[in-house]
Amino acid sequence: MNKKGFTLIELLIVVAIIGLLSTLAVVALGSARVKARDSKRLADLKQLQTAFELYYTDQNAYPTGAGINLGDTDHACLNSSGFAQTGCTNAYMGVVPKDPQGGYYTYTMASSTYTVNGTLEGEVNGLVGAIKLTPAGISL
Repeated sequence: MNKKGFTLIELLIVVAIIGLLSTLAVVALGSARVKARDSKRLADLKQLQTAFELYYTDQNAYPTGAGINLGDTDHACLNSSGFAQTGCTNAYMGVVPKDPQGGYYTYTMASSTYTVNGTLEGEVNGLVGAIKLTPAGISL
């Protein structure tokens, strides 16, 4: 009886271990995706803040608007006359970012300040859930 090969028990153990490892990898990948989208959101807001401050320096006011969905077809870029659909030359922002999951950041300008609202999926540096950007920075 000189048989070569694996027993059924050995094969089942190997399959179970591979299944467990693949489950852990999928869970870790999902968490990494959430963190990546949240990091992009924060980077987008900082980029918007820079563009708005440059605009304010040149125009002595922030771009006008209330309840604007940034990055939609009517507000795709930012130039010296404000938000535009396309064709921004000498733009403060050639492409206005939108949320990584296809939604929009909401912009509102009131007197000498502005607010951009967004939502995080997880936690980043103590920020969770609904966040807002103002001239002072990003906060809850």
